[in-house]
Amino acid sequence: MDASFVALETRNSPMHIGSLLIYNPETAPGGFVRFKDILNFFESRMQLSRTIRQRMVKVPFDLDYPYWIEDPDFDLEYHVRHVALPKPGDWRQLCIQAARIFARPLDLTRPPWEFTIVEGLDNIEGVTKGSYAMVTKVHHAAIDGMSGVDLLEAMHTLEPDAPPPETPDTWQAEKIPSAVELLGRSYVSALANPMKQLEVAAKAAPGIANAIKGLAVKDFKVGADMVAPRCRFNRVISPNRVVEGRSVPLADIKAIRALAPGCKVNDVFLAIVGGAMRKYLLSKDDLPGRTLTAMAPISVRSKDEKGDMGNQVAAMIAPLGTHIEDPAERLAFVHDKTTNSKAMTEAMGARNMTEMSKVSPALFMALGAQLYTRLGLANRVSAPYSTVVTNVPGPPVSIYSSGARLESQMGLLCLTDGLGLGHVVQSYVDEATIAFTACRSLMPDPDFYAQCIEESFEELRDLAKRNETPAEAKKAAPRKGPVKKPAAKKQSAARKAPAKKTAATKAAPKKAAAKKTATKNSTASKAPQRARKVATKGKSTK
Repeated sequence: MDASFVALETRNSPMHIGSLLIYNPETAPGGFVRFKDILNFFESRMQLSRTIRQRMVKVPFDLDYPYWIEDPDFDLEYHVRHVALPKPGDWRQLCIQAARIFARPLDLTRPPWEFTIVEGLDNIEGVTKGSYAMVTKVHHAAIDGMSGVDLLEAMHTLEPDAPPPETPDTWQAEKIPSAVELLGRSYVSALANPMKQLEVAAKAAPGIANAIKGLAVKDFKVGADMVAPRCRFNRVISPNRVVEGRSVPLADIKAIRALAPGCKVNDVFLAIVGGAMRKYLLSKDDLPGRTLTAMAPISVRSKDEKGDMGNQVAAMIAPLGTHIEDPAERLAFVHDKTTNSKAMTEAMGARNMTEMSKVSPALFMALGAQLYTRLGLANRVSAPYSTVVTNVPGPPVSIYSSGARLESQMGLLCLTDGLGLGHVVQSYVDEATIAFTACRSLMPDPDFYAQCIEESFEELRDLAKRNETPAEAKKAAPRKGPVKKPAAKKQSAARKAPAKKTAATKAAPKKAAAKKTATKNSTASKAPQRARKVATKGKSTK
Protein backbone atom coordinates (compact mmCIF):
# COMPACT_ATOMS: atom_id res chain seq x y z
CA MET A 1 0.00 0.00 0.00
CA ASP A 2 2.84 2.39 0.83
CA ALA A 3 4.52 1.52 -2.48
CA SER A 4 1.30 2.28 -4.37
CA PHE A 5 1.57 5.91 -3.24
CA VAL A 6 5.12 6.00 -4.63
CA ALA A 7 3.97 4.43 -7.91
CA LEU A 8 1.16 6.99 -8.28
CA GLU A 9 3.53 9.95 -7.77
CA THR A 10 3.58 12.30 -10.78
CA ARG A 11 4.19 16.00 -11.29
CA ASN A 12 0.43 16.58 -11.31
CA SER A 13 -0.20 14.17 -8.42
CA PRO A 14 2.30 14.62 -5.60
CA MET A 15 1.31 11.98 -3.06
CA HIS A 16 1.77 13.77 0.25
CA ILE A 17 -0.65 14.71 3.01
CA GLY A 18 -0.35 17.44 5.63
CA SER A 19 -1.91 20.29 7.56
CA LEU A 20 -2.17 24.04 7.82
CA LEU A 21 -1.52 24.90 11.47
CA ILE A 22 -1.75 28.31 13.19
CA TYR A 23 0.20 29.07 16.38
CA ASN A 24 -0.12 31.86 18.95
CA PRO A 25 3.29 32.68 20.51
CA GLU A 26 1.85 34.55 23.50
CA THR A 27 2.44 31.41 25.63
CA ALA A 28 6.12 31.13 24.60
CA PRO A 29 8.94 32.64 26.70
CA GLY A 30 8.86 36.39 26.09
CA GLY A 31 5.73 35.97 23.94
CA PHE A 32 7.86 35.56 20.82
CA VAL A 33 9.18 32.60 18.79
CA ARG A 34 12.19 32.89 16.46
CA PHE A 35 12.78 30.56 13.54
CA LYS A 36 15.94 29.43 15.33
CA ASP A 37 13.80 28.42 18.35
CA ILE A 38 11.65 26.25 16.08
CA LEU A 39 14.72 24.52 14.62
CA ASN A 40 16.14 23.85 18.10
CA PHE A 41 12.78 22.54 19.32
CA PHE A 42 12.46 20.08 16.43
CA GLU A 43 16.08 18.98 16.74
CA SER A 44 15.58 18.13 20.43
CA ARG A 45 12.63 15.84 19.63
CA MET A 46 13.64 14.00 16.44
CA GLN A 47 14.23 10.74 18.30
CA LEU A 48 10.47 10.58 19.03
CA SER A 49 9.56 9.95 15.39
CA ARG A 50 10.92 7.29 13.03
CA THR A 51 9.66 9.27 10.02
CA ILE A 52 11.91 12.28 10.47
CA ARG A 53 15.28 10.92 9.28
CA GLN A 54 14.36 8.02 6.98
CA ARG A 55 14.45 8.20 3.19
CA MET A 56 13.42 5.67 0.60
CA VAL A 57 15.61 3.93 -1.97
CA LYS A 58 14.01 2.48 -5.07
CA VAL A 59 14.88 -0.91 -6.55
CA PRO A 60 15.99 -0.76 -10.22
CA PHE A 61 13.18 -1.45 -12.71
CA ASP A 62 10.66 -1.52 -9.80
CA LEU A 63 11.37 -5.21 -9.28
CA ASP A 64 10.60 -4.85 -5.58
CA TYR A 65 9.05 -2.34 -3.22
CA PRO A 66 11.25 0.61 -2.17
CA TYR A 67 13.17 0.28 1.10
CA TRP A 68 13.52 2.72 4.01
CA ILE A 69 17.00 3.60 5.25
CA GLU A 70 18.36 6.13 7.76
CA ASP A 71 19.46 9.05 5.58
CA PRO A 72 23.23 9.61 5.81
CA ASP A 73 22.84 13.17 4.42
CA PHE A 74 20.00 14.33 6.67
CA ASP A 75 19.81 18.14 7.02
CA LEU A 76 17.10 19.55 9.29
CA GLU A 77 17.30 23.04 7.78
CA TYR A 78 16.48 21.65 4.34
CA HIS A 79 13.20 20.24 5.65
CA VAL A 80 12.12 23.19 7.80
CA ARG A 81 11.67 26.32 5.69
CA HIS A 82 10.76 29.93 6.46
CA VAL A 83 8.66 32.39 4.39
CA ALA A 84 6.45 35.42 5.04
CA LEU A 85 3.21 36.58 3.47
CA PRO A 86 3.28 39.85 1.53
CA LYS A 87 1.14 42.65 2.89
CA PRO A 88 -1.64 42.82 3.88
CA GLY A 89 -1.18 39.20 5.07
CA ASP A 90 -4.81 38.07 5.08
CA TRP A 91 -6.53 34.68 5.10
CA ARG A 92 -6.88 34.58 1.33
CA GLN A 93 -3.12 35.03 0.89
CA LEU A 94 -2.39 32.33 3.49
CA CYS A 95 -4.61 29.81 1.69
CA ILE A 96 -3.02 30.67 -1.67
CA GLN A 97 0.46 30.27 -0.20
CA ALA A 98 -0.49 26.98 1.45
CA ALA A 99 -1.94 25.68 -1.83
CA ARG A 100 1.23 26.64 -3.74
CA ILE A 101 3.49 24.97 -1.20
CA PHE A 102 1.32 21.87 -1.11
CA ALA A 103 1.21 21.56 -4.91
CA ARG A 104 5.00 21.10 -5.19
CA PRO A 105 6.24 17.46 -5.11
CA LEU A 106 8.67 16.37 -2.40
CA ASP A 107 12.24 15.34 -3.18
CA LEU A 108 12.08 11.56 -2.76
CA THR A 109 15.88 11.29 -2.60
CA ARG A 110 15.60 12.85 0.88
CA PRO A 111 13.35 12.06 3.87
CA PRO A 112 9.93 12.79 2.34
CA TRP A 113 8.66 15.67 4.45
CA GLU A 114 8.79 19.48 4.62
CA PHE A 115 7.52 21.97 7.21
CA THR A 116 7.19 25.60 6.05
CA ILE A 117 6.89 28.33 8.70
CA VAL A 118 4.77 31.24 7.40
CA GLU A 119 4.98 34.62 9.12
CA GLY A 120 3.13 37.87 8.38
CA LEU A 121 -0.38 36.82 9.44
CA ASP A 122 -1.17 40.41 10.40
CA ASN A 123 -4.52 40.88 8.71
CA ILE A 124 -6.39 37.68 9.52
CA GLU A 125 -9.39 38.53 11.65
CA GLY A 126 -9.27 36.81 15.03
CA VAL A 127 -5.58 35.83 14.77
CA THR A 128 -3.33 37.45 17.38
CA LYS A 129 -0.60 39.74 16.06
CA GLY A 130 2.70 37.92 15.81
CA SER A 131 1.10 34.53 15.19
CA TYR A 132 2.58 32.25 12.56
CA ALA A 133 1.42 29.31 10.47
CA MET A 134 3.08 26.03 9.55
CA VAL A 135 2.30 24.14 6.34
CA THR A 136 3.28 20.49 6.73
CA LYS A 137 3.88 17.99 3.92
CA VAL A 138 4.66 14.31 4.56
CA HIS A 139 4.59 11.67 1.82
CA HIS A 140 1.67 9.27 2.13
CA ALA A 141 4.09 6.35 1.75
CA ALA A 142 5.58 7.34 5.13
CA ILE A 143 2.43 7.96 7.16
CA ASP A 144 -1.33 7.51 7.21
CA GLY A 145 -3.78 9.69 9.14
CA MET A 146 -3.19 8.01 12.51
CA SER A 147 0.61 7.84 12.26
CA GLY A 148 0.40 11.48 11.19
CA VAL A 149 -1.21 12.17 14.55
CA ASP A 150 1.74 10.40 16.20
CA LEU A 151 4.11 12.69 14.30
CA LEU A 152 2.04 15.66 15.45
CA GLU A 153 2.40 14.48 19.04
CA ALA A 154 6.16 14.06 18.64
CA MET A 155 6.50 17.65 17.47
CA HIS A 156 4.32 19.13 20.25
CA THR A 157 4.14 19.25 24.03
CA LEU A 158 1.29 19.41 26.53
CA GLU A 159 2.81 22.41 28.33
CA PRO A 160 4.40 25.52 26.78
CA ASP A 161 7.52 25.24 28.96
CA ALA A 162 7.97 21.45 28.80
CA PRO A 163 11.65 20.42 28.91
CA PRO A 164 13.29 18.40 26.10
CA PRO A 165 12.55 14.64 26.25
CA GLU A 166 14.93 12.52 28.32
CA THR A 167 14.88 9.74 25.72
CA PRO A 168 18.45 9.41 24.40
CA ASP A 169 18.97 9.95 20.68
CA THR A 170 20.68 6.75 19.49
CA TRP A 171 20.04 7.37 15.80
CA GLN A 172 22.70 6.25 13.35
CA ALA A 173 22.93 6.89 9.62
CA GLU A 174 23.03 4.00 7.15
CA LYS A 175 24.90 3.48 3.92
CA ILE A 176 22.82 3.79 0.77
CA PRO A 177 22.64 0.27 -0.73
CA SER A 178 24.01 -0.23 -4.24
CA ALA A 179 21.90 -1.31 -7.21
CA VAL A 180 23.39 -4.82 -6.95
CA GLU A 181 22.38 -5.08 -3.27
CA LEU A 182 18.85 -3.89 -4.04
CA LEU A 183 18.48 -6.37 -6.92
CA GLY A 184 19.67 -9.12 -4.57
CA ARG A 185 17.02 -8.15 -2.03
CA SER A 186 14.36 -8.10 -4.74
CA TYR A 187 15.35 -11.64 -5.78
CA VAL A 188 14.94 -12.92 -2.22
CA SER A 189 11.65 -11.07 -1.89
CA ALA A 190 10.36 -12.59 -5.17
CA LEU A 191 11.19 -16.09 -3.89
CA ALA A 192 9.32 -15.44 -0.63
CA ASN A 193 6.29 -13.75 -2.22
CA PRO A 194 4.39 -16.97 -3.15
CA MET A 195 4.60 -18.12 0.48
CA LYS A 196 3.33 -14.73 1.62
CA GLN A 197 0.43 -15.01 -0.82
CA LEU A 198 -0.51 -18.44 0.55
CA GLU A 199 -0.35 -17.10 4.10
CA VAL A 200 -2.56 -14.12 3.26
CA ALA A 201 -5.01 -16.39 1.40
CA ALA A 202 -5.27 -18.64 4.44
CA LYS A 203 -5.95 -15.65 6.70
CA ALA A 204 -8.45 -14.14 4.26
CA ALA A 205 -10.47 -17.34 3.72
CA PRO A 206 -12.58 -17.02 6.91
CA GLY A 207 -13.32 -13.38 6.07
CA ILE A 208 -14.45 -14.25 2.55
CA ALA A 209 -16.66 -17.02 3.97
CA ASN A 210 -18.16 -14.57 6.49
CA ALA A 211 -18.83 -12.09 3.70
CA ILE A 212 -20.63 -14.71 1.59
CA LYS A 213 -22.64 -15.85 4.61
CA GLY A 214 -23.53 -12.27 5.55
CA LEU A 215 -24.68 -11.55 2.03
CA ALA A 216 -26.80 -14.72 2.01
CA VAL A 217 -28.55 -13.97 5.34
CA LYS A 218 -28.82 -10.28 4.40
CA ASP A 219 -26.63 -8.91 7.21
CA PHE A 220 -25.64 -6.41 4.53
CA LYS A 221 -26.31 -5.94 0.86
CA VAL A 222 -24.48 -4.69 -2.22
CA GLY A 223 -26.56 -2.14 -4.09
CA ALA A 224 -26.28 0.28 -6.99
CA ASP A 225 -25.77 3.17 -4.55
CA MET A 226 -22.31 1.75 -3.78
CA VAL A 227 -21.23 2.52 -7.37
CA ALA A 228 -20.23 6.14 -7.92
CA PRO A 229 -21.63 8.08 -10.90
CA ARG A 230 -19.24 10.37 -12.76
CA CYS A 231 -19.07 14.05 -11.85
CA ARG A 232 -16.78 17.02 -12.56
CA PHE A 233 -14.24 15.90 -9.93
CA ASN A 234 -13.62 12.49 -11.52
CA ARG A 235 -11.32 13.63 -14.30
CA VAL A 236 -7.62 14.08 -15.03
CA ILE A 237 -6.28 16.73 -12.65
CA SER A 238 -3.89 19.65 -13.13
CA PRO A 239 -0.82 20.34 -10.95
CA ASN A 240 -2.53 23.34 -9.29
CA ARG A 241 -4.36 23.20 -5.96
CA VAL A 242 -6.80 25.17 -3.82
CA VAL A 243 -7.40 24.68 -0.10
CA GLU A 244 -10.08 26.01 2.24
CA GLY A 245 -12.28 24.89 5.13
CA ARG A 246 -14.80 25.59 7.87
CA SER A 247 -14.50 25.29 11.64
CA VAL A 248 -17.59 24.20 13.60
CA PRO A 249 -18.27 23.51 17.30
CA LEU A 250 -18.05 19.81 18.20
CA ALA A 251 -21.06 20.24 20.48
CA ASP A 252 -23.22 21.08 17.45
CA ILE A 253 -21.95 18.03 15.56
CA LYS A 254 -22.85 15.80 18.51
CA ALA A 255 -26.29 17.42 18.80
CA ILE A 256 -27.02 16.76 15.11
CA ARG A 257 -26.69 13.00 15.75
CA ALA A 258 -30.12 13.09 17.44
CA LEU A 259 -31.76 13.60 14.03
CA ALA A 260 -31.07 9.93 13.16
CA PRO A 261 -31.19 7.29 15.94
CA GLY A 262 -27.84 5.51 16.31
CA CYS A 263 -26.07 8.08 14.16
CA LYS A 264 -22.31 8.52 14.65
CA VAL A 265 -20.22 11.69 14.47
CA ASN A 266 -18.66 10.44 11.24
CA ASP A 267 -22.14 10.06 9.71
CA VAL A 268 -22.81 13.73 10.46
CA PHE A 269 -19.64 14.84 8.69
CA LEU A 270 -20.44 12.64 5.68
CA ALA A 271 -23.95 14.14 5.50
CA ILE A 272 -22.52 17.68 5.68
CA VAL A 273 -20.11 16.90 2.83
CA GLY A 274 -22.96 15.31 0.86
CA GLY A 275 -25.08 18.43 1.29
CA ALA A 276 -22.17 20.68 0.28
CA MET A 277 -21.39 18.67 -2.87
CA ARG A 278 -25.09 18.70 -3.78
CA LYS A 279 -25.27 22.50 -3.50
CA TYR A 280 -22.05 23.03 -5.45
CA LEU A 281 -22.88 20.64 -8.29
CA LEU A 282 -26.45 21.95 -8.56
CA SER A 283 -25.03 25.43 -9.14
CA LYS A 284 -22.91 23.97 -11.97
CA ASP A 285 -25.84 21.97 -13.41
CA ASP A 286 -23.68 18.85 -12.92
CA LEU A 287 -25.43 16.89 -10.15
CA PRO A 288 -25.90 13.18 -11.06
CA GLY A 289 -29.26 11.57 -10.41
CA ARG A 290 -27.68 8.85 -8.26
CA THR A 291 -25.89 9.48 -5.00
CA LEU A 292 -22.21 10.35 -5.00
CA THR A 293 -19.99 8.24 -2.75
CA ALA A 294 -16.98 8.81 -0.52
CA MET A 295 -14.08 6.56 0.34
CA ALA A 296 -13.76 6.65 4.12
CA PRO A 297 -10.40 5.30 5.37
CA ILE A 298 -10.49 2.99 8.42
CA SER A 299 -7.40 2.70 10.60
CA VAL A 300 -6.40 -0.87 11.48
CA ARG A 301 -3.25 0.25 13.28
CA SER A 302 -2.76 -1.67 16.52
CA LYS A 303 -1.33 -0.21 19.72
CA ASP A 304 1.95 -2.01 19.04
CA GLU A 305 2.17 -0.25 15.64
CA LYS A 306 1.47 3.25 16.96
CA GLY A 307 4.90 4.64 16.09
CA ASP A 308 5.45 2.61 12.91
CA MET A 309 5.87 4.27 9.55
CA GLY A 310 3.66 3.55 6.57
CA ASN A 311 -0.04 2.87 6.17
CA GLN A 312 -2.24 0.55 8.19
CA VAL A 313 -5.64 1.42 6.75
CA ALA A 314 -8.56 -0.26 5.07
CA ALA A 315 -11.48 1.57 3.47
CA MET A 316 -15.22 1.51 3.15
CA ILE A 317 -17.49 3.13 0.56
CA ALA A 318 -19.99 5.59 2.04
CA PRO A 319 -22.88 6.91 -0.11
CA LEU A 320 -23.33 10.64 0.59
CA GLY A 321 -27.04 11.07 -0.18
CA THR A 322 -26.44 13.88 -2.70
CA HIS A 323 -29.69 12.93 -4.45
CA ILE A 324 -31.72 13.82 -1.32
CA GLU A 325 -32.71 17.45 -0.74
CA ASP A 326 -33.95 17.19 2.85
CA PRO A 327 -30.95 17.35 5.27
CA ALA A 328 -32.51 15.07 7.92
CA GLU A 329 -33.45 12.45 5.32
CA ARG A 330 -29.93 12.66 3.90
CA LEU A 331 -28.42 12.05 7.35
CA ALA A 332 -30.68 9.03 7.92
CA PHE A 333 -29.72 7.68 4.47
CA VAL A 334 -25.99 8.14 5.18
CA HIS A 335 -26.30 6.42 8.57
CA ASP A 336 -28.13 3.46 7.04
CA LYS A 337 -25.57 3.05 4.25
CA THR A 338 -22.51 3.42 6.48
CA THR A 339 -23.96 0.81 8.84
CA ASN A 340 -24.29 -1.52 5.84
CA SER A 341 -20.72 -0.74 4.67
CA LYS A 342 -19.30 -1.30 8.16
CA ALA A 343 -21.03 -4.68 8.37
CA MET A 344 -19.51 -5.67 5.03
CA THR A 345 -16.03 -4.47 6.10
CA GLU A 346 -16.25 -6.29 9.43
CA ALA A 347 -17.31 -9.50 7.69
CA MET A 348 -14.34 -9.34 5.32
CA GLY A 349 -12.01 -8.21 8.09
CA ALA A 350 -10.49 -4.75 7.66
CA ARG A 351 -7.08 -6.06 8.64
CA ASN A 352 -7.26 -8.81 6.00
CA MET A 353 -8.11 -6.22 3.35
CA THR A 354 -4.92 -4.38 4.27
CA GLU A 355 -2.79 -7.53 4.35
CA MET A 356 -3.93 -8.57 0.85
CA SER A 357 -2.45 -5.40 -0.60
CA LYS A 358 0.98 -6.40 0.70
CA VAL A 359 1.47 -9.29 -1.76
CA SER A 360 0.78 -7.43 -5.00
CA PRO A 361 3.83 -7.77 -7.30
CA ALA A 362 5.63 -4.42 -7.21
CA LEU A 363 6.42 -4.36 -10.93
CA PHE A 364 2.82 -4.92 -12.07
CA MET A 365 1.48 -2.43 -9.55
CA ALA A 366 3.91 0.27 -10.71
CA LEU A 367 3.16 -0.37 -14.37
CA GLY A 368 -0.58 -0.29 -13.74
CA ALA A 369 -0.36 3.02 -11.87
CA GLN A 370 1.77 4.62 -14.59
CA LEU A 371 -0.48 3.41 -17.41
CA TYR A 372 -3.58 4.74 -15.64
CA THR A 373 -1.99 8.21 -15.53
CA ARG A 374 -0.28 8.26 -18.94
CA LEU A 375 -3.32 7.01 -20.86
CA GLY A 376 -5.65 9.50 -19.13
CA LEU A 377 -7.99 6.70 -18.09
CA ALA A 378 -9.60 8.94 -15.45
CA ASN A 379 -11.46 10.69 -18.27
CA ARG A 380 -12.73 7.36 -19.68
CA VAL A 381 -13.20 4.99 -16.76
CA SER A 382 -15.65 5.57 -13.92
CA ALA A 383 -13.99 6.25 -10.58
CA PRO A 384 -14.66 3.78 -7.72
CA TYR A 385 -15.77 6.71 -5.53
CA SER A 386 -16.53 10.42 -5.97
CA THR A 387 -14.40 11.91 -3.20
CA VAL A 388 -12.52 11.07 0.00
CA VAL A 389 -13.67 11.99 3.51
CA THR A 390 -11.12 11.05 6.13
CA ASN A 391 -11.83 11.69 9.81
CA VAL A 392 -8.71 12.18 11.95
CA PRO A 393 -9.29 12.75 15.67
CA GLY A 394 -6.98 15.37 17.14
CA PRO A 395 -5.96 16.25 20.71
CA PRO A 396 -8.83 17.10 23.08
CA VAL A 397 -6.57 19.59 24.93
CA SER A 398 -4.34 22.45 23.81
CA ILE A 399 -0.86 21.50 22.61
CA TYR A 400 2.26 23.59 22.05
CA SER A 401 5.17 23.78 19.64
CA SER A 402 8.27 25.78 20.62
CA GLY A 403 6.13 27.16 23.44
CA ALA A 404 3.50 28.57 21.06
CA ARG A 405 -0.07 27.33 21.46
CA LEU A 406 -1.68 25.58 18.50
CA GLU A 407 -4.86 27.54 17.82
CA SER A 408 -6.31 25.75 14.80
CA GLN A 409 -5.51 23.06 12.25
CA MET A 410 -6.79 22.26 8.79
CA GLY A 411 -6.02 18.96 7.04
CA LEU A 412 -4.61 18.79 3.51
CA LEU A 413 -4.94 15.77 1.22
CA CYS A 414 -3.24 14.34 -1.88
CA LEU A 415 -5.20 14.06 -5.14
CA THR A 416 -4.89 11.74 -8.13
CA ASP A 417 -6.38 11.52 -11.59
CA GLY A 418 -10.05 10.69 -11.10
CA LEU A 419 -10.03 12.22 -7.61
CA GLY A 420 -10.07 16.01 -7.88
CA LEU A 421 -11.58 16.76 -4.47
CA GLY A 422 -10.75 15.37 -1.03
CA HIS A 423 -11.89 16.27 2.50
CA VAL A 424 -10.18 16.01 5.88
CA VAL A 425 -12.15 16.30 9.12
CA GLN A 426 -9.98 17.03 12.16
CA SER A 427 -11.03 17.68 15.74
CA TYR A 428 -9.10 19.84 18.17
CA VAL A 429 -10.22 20.73 21.73
CA ASP A 430 -13.90 21.76 21.30
CA GLU A 431 -13.99 22.35 17.54
CA ALA A 432 -13.75 20.40 14.31
CA THR A 433 -12.54 21.61 10.93
CA ILE A 434 -14.00 20.37 7.66
CA ALA A 435 -11.26 21.20 5.17
CA PHE A 436 -10.81 20.31 1.53
CA THR A 437 -8.09 20.16 -1.10
CA ALA A 438 -9.14 20.40 -4.75
CA CYS A 439 -7.70 20.70 -8.23
CA ARG A 440 -7.90 24.38 -9.20
CA SER A 441 -9.00 23.53 -12.75
CA LEU A 442 -11.94 21.47 -11.48
CA MET A 443 -12.83 23.89 -8.64
CA PRO A 444 -11.89 27.47 -9.57
CA ASP A 445 -14.10 28.92 -6.80
CA PRO A 446 -13.12 27.24 -3.50
CA ASP A 447 -14.63 30.10 -1.48
CA PHE A 448 -18.06 29.18 -2.87
CA TYR A 449 -17.64 25.50 -2.00
CA ALA A 450 -16.55 26.50 1.51
CA GLN A 451 -19.79 28.45 1.80
CA CYS A 452 -21.69 25.35 0.63
CA ILE A 453 -20.10 23.40 3.51
CA GLU A 454 -21.14 26.15 5.92
CA GLU A 455 -24.74 26.19 4.70
CA SER A 456 -24.99 22.38 4.76
CA PHE A 457 -23.81 22.38 8.39
CA GLU A 458 -26.18 25.18 9.38
CA GLU A 459 -29.20 23.38 7.91
CA LEU A 460 -28.52 20.30 10.05
CA ARG A 461 -27.64 22.38 13.10
CA ASP A 462 -30.87 24.39 12.91
CA LEU A 463 -32.96 21.23 12.47
CA ALA A 464 -31.31 19.70 15.53
CA LYS A 465 -32.01 22.82 17.61
CA ARG A 466 -35.68 22.83 16.64
CA ASN A 467 -35.97 19.20 17.77
CA GLU A 468 -34.13 19.45 21.11
CA THR A 469 -35.88 19.55 24.48
CA PRO A 470 -35.86 22.74 26.62
CA ALA A 471 -33.29 21.13 28.98
CA GLU A 472 -31.01 20.28 26.03
CA ALA A 473 -31.45 23.77 24.62
CA LYS A 474 -30.36 25.31 27.93
CA LYS A 475 -27.32 23.03 28.11
CA ALA A 476 -26.27 23.85 24.53
CA ALA A 477 -26.94 27.60 24.77
CA PRO A 478 -24.53 29.85 22.86
CA ARG A 479 -21.36 30.68 24.77
CA LYS A 480 -20.71 34.34 25.46
CA GLY A 481 -17.18 35.63 25.74
CA PRO A 482 -13.96 33.64 25.65
CA VAL A 483 -13.86 30.00 26.61
CA LYS A 484 -11.08 29.33 29.11
CA LYS A 485 -8.83 26.35 28.60
CA PRO A 486 -7.01 24.54 31.39
CA ALA A 487 -3.64 25.04 29.71
CA ALA A 488 -3.82 28.81 29.37
CA LYS A 489 -4.91 31.69 31.59
CA LYS A 490 -6.50 33.55 28.75
CA GLN A 491 -8.25 32.16 25.71
CA SER A 492 -7.04 33.84 22.56
CA ALA A 493 -9.54 35.10 20.03
CA ALA A 494 -7.61 33.17 17.43
CA ARG A 495 -9.45 29.98 18.36
CA LYS A 496 -12.34 31.50 16.44
CA ALA A 497 -10.15 32.26 13.47
CA PRO A 498 -11.10 29.34 11.23
CA ALA A 499 -14.80 30.22 11.55
CA LYS A 500 -14.24 33.84 10.63
CA LYS A 501 -11.42 33.66 8.20
CA THR A 502 -12.84 30.85 6.09
CA ALA A 503 -16.23 32.46 5.65
CA ALA A 504 -18.02 33.72 2.56
CA THR A 505 -16.16 35.44 -0.26
CA LYS A 506 -15.68 39.19 -0.43
CA ALA A 507 -16.04 39.15 -4.21
CA ALA A 508 -18.60 41.65 -5.48
CA PRO A 509 -20.90 39.16 -7.31
CA LYS A 510 -21.51 37.26 -4.08
CA LYS A 511 -22.03 40.19 -1.65
CA ALA A 512 -25.80 39.93 -1.91
CA ALA A 513 -25.77 36.20 -1.19
CA ALA A 514 -23.48 36.67 1.82
CA LYS A 515 -25.71 39.45 3.19
CA LYS A 516 -28.81 37.28 2.78
CA THR A 517 -27.11 34.38 4.60
CA ALA A 518 -25.95 36.66 7.42
CA THR A 519 -29.48 38.10 7.86
CA LYS A 520 -30.93 34.61 8.02
CA ASN A 521 -28.44 33.52 10.65
CA SER A 522 -28.87 36.62 12.77
CA THR A 523 -32.57 35.84 13.23
CA ALA A 524 -31.83 32.36 14.57
CA SER A 525 -31.87 33.22 18.27
CA LYS A 526 -30.52 29.86 19.33
CA ALA A 527 -27.63 29.76 16.87
CA PRO A 528 -24.21 29.53 18.53
CA GLN A 529 -22.26 32.74 18.46
CA ARG A 530 -19.26 31.38 16.57
CA ALA A 531 -21.30 29.68 13.83
CA ARG A 532 -23.38 32.83 13.43
CA LYS A 533 -20.28 34.93 12.81
CA VAL A 534 -19.07 32.55 10.13
CA ALA A 535 -21.65 33.79 7.68
CA THR A 536 -21.08 37.52 8.16
CA LYS A 537 -17.51 38.05 7.04
CA GLY A 538 -14.81 36.04 5.34
CA LYS A 539 -11.99 35.75 2.89
CA SER A 540 -11.74 34.52 -0.71
CA THR A 541 -9.13 32.00 -1.83
CA LYS A 542 -9.41 32.41 -5.58
